[in-house]
Amino acid sequence: MEIFLVVLQAVVVVGAIAMGVRTGGLGLGLWGVVGTVILVFGFNLPPGSIPIDAFFIIIAVITASSAMQAAGGIDYLVSIASKIIQRNPKRLTYVAPLVAFVFTVLSGTSNIFFALIPVIYETSYRNGQRPERALAASTVTSGLGITASPVSAAMAAYLVLMDGTGYGLPQILLITVPAAIVACIVTSFVQQRLGKDLLDDPEFLKRVKAGTVEVPAALQQRYEAKVGGGATATLTATGGGASEGAAKRPAPIEHPVPPGGAVSAWIFVSGTLLIVLFGLFPSLRPAFPDEEGELVPIGMSTVIEMIMFTVALVIILVRKVKPSLVVEQPLLKAGFVAAVALFGIAWMADTFIAANEETIIEPLGAMIESNPLLLAVALFIVCGLTTSQSATTNTMIPIALAAGLAPGVITAMWPSLIGVWLFPANGSQIAAVETDLTGSTKLTQVPVWHSFTIPMLVSWIAVVLAGLLIQLVVPA
Repeated sequence: MEIFLVVLQAVVVVGAIAMGVRTGGLGLGLWGVVGTVILVFGFNLPPGSIPIDAFFIIIAVITASSAMQAAGGIDYLVSIASKIIQRNPKRLTYVAPLVAFVFTVLSGTSNIFFALIPVIYETSYRNGQRPERALAASTVTSGLGITASPVSAAMAAYLVLMDGTGYGLPQILLITVPAAIVACIVTSFVQQRLGKDLLDDPEFLKRVKAGTVEVPAALQQRYEAKVGGGATATLTATGGGASEGAAKRPAPIEHPVPPGGAVSAWIFVSGTLLIVLFGLFPSLRPAFPDEEGELVPIGMSTVIEMIMFTVALVIILVRKVKPSLVVEQPLLKAGFVAAVALFGIAWMADTFIAANEETIIEPLGAMIESNPLLLAVALFIVCGLTTSQSATTNTMIPIALAAGLAPGVITAMWPSLIGVWLFPANGSQIAAVETDLTGSTKLTQVPVWHSFTIPMLVSWIAVVLAGLLIQLVVPA
């Protein structure tokens, strides 16, 4: 009978997540709360712990990010990324993924990648490269930045869960950052060798013939030779009528930066670096007596909340940003949705798991202990199904901790949240496909097979293997 009840409760949890994914947006968090209501009132389970710290870390970070966005700081960061990408067209498949990763780390959100998609596409297209290679790799590696950023929503959740394990922000970053960089390079190396060149791509040639896309100036002479000199394809606006040499130097894509954008960006980045500094050196944090009278530094959750709210105010005061304008920013809306999703799903998961530790944790713990790689698979699949890195973190990491898995091993597995790209249900994937007029970046009728599948799998394997090796030398 007990097993039957646990199965019914599991159906409620899975059903609430499925309905939340189907509803989208705030629906994921709201359905999580409804699932909690059913578990508490329907199955008489005690309510789990409310993820207050993680919730308010997200609120603090998105408030600071939105203040930066309102002051033009996001535009400034995008302009820098755009210049780096356009200055390295021949190494685009290597440079763009690293840039996408780094800027996600700095901003704490992969939303910044949306603005880079047109830049990556235009740079690859103008230089006659297959856009899919850089676009798909960059989309995937931007997701790696989430588990390597001290100010991401997923990191907020993870820090709270890892409190007391001996693994704080420094140890986590010492594993996730280098492992992610390795994964970026490996992904780029593989991606550079995938797919046909544009002039050999049937879909691209079909679109050229139909007149929906033009042959870039960099490929015009080769295209005319390929079709026997009878091509009438029009040169692109950036290179029309130009010589081959001129075509190799297309006009740069400009990203205007509002006055003061650079200042707001550097204020935000300084706050992020300050958080890392306090994480690296606990002695810099104020310390207060615990129950036993020993001085203990305040937790990093409190530090992040204090610094990020302060950063938001400093940006508002220095750049004279109207608070009402901050509230209207897209980042604040997206961050609020992430916070509610974290709140609902984490509360429901903790309610279910805490009430069924003997039935759930012990069997799963035995499985994970005998084969730790199962944790990576579970994180990957659950994140693909929920499309929420923070919700997945709060659902799966407590199981791994309760199973007695070493915090270093858990941290090495944690970037398996790259599974968020499993289904084409993310804005970045859809935007990349829609932006690529050559048709090289695509989805298919099979939901899990698309342009992002191979780079996602390569990144996943590379980041986990690198993380497992690195964690061996990271002290708790």
